[in-house]
Amino acid sequence: MATGILFAVFAGILLFAGLIGTILPVIPGPPLAWCGILIAFFSSVSKISIPVLVITGIVAVFVTVADNIFPSFFTKKNGGSKSAVVGSTIGLIAGFFLGPLGIIIGPFVGAYIGELVHDFSDKRKAFDAAWGAFQGFLAGTGLKLITVSIFIWIFIRSLF
Repeated sequence: MATGILFAVFAGILLFAGLIGTILPVIPGPPLAWCGILIAFFSSVSKISIPVLVITGIVAVFVTVADNIFPSFFTKKNGGSKSAVVGSTIGLIAGFFLGPLGIIIGPFVGAYIGELVHDFSDKRKAFDAAWGAFQGFLAGTGLKLITVSIFIWIFIRSLF
């Protein structure tokens, strides 16, 4: 029983870390939260089934892949070049060191600067590419937040 409680507490910590990882780009939120579901599966105090474990694992992989594709996809969809995509990624990493606002604004500024480096004469195209990067960031973050929130709900429900 004590080991089951310890596993459940550790699972809760991993799920909480996964929730933080939905915002911070250096922490893989959905995979970390899924590890919490996996640990909960082995806990005697939770009732996670194998189908739930498999489905949440597949969802975690899908969301992680989609989160990495969304910024590039939306940037290219809005006419951005590869330079804007690279700039968006650099902006996201740099924004991490500037706090929550930096994480939100970083991809936009990075894509804007990256597109200007590619073609300084077309500031409207640079803005459109930056807007696409921002949309991709929001879509990925939103998807991760929803997914990890559902994982947390599954874990809490499994305890009762």
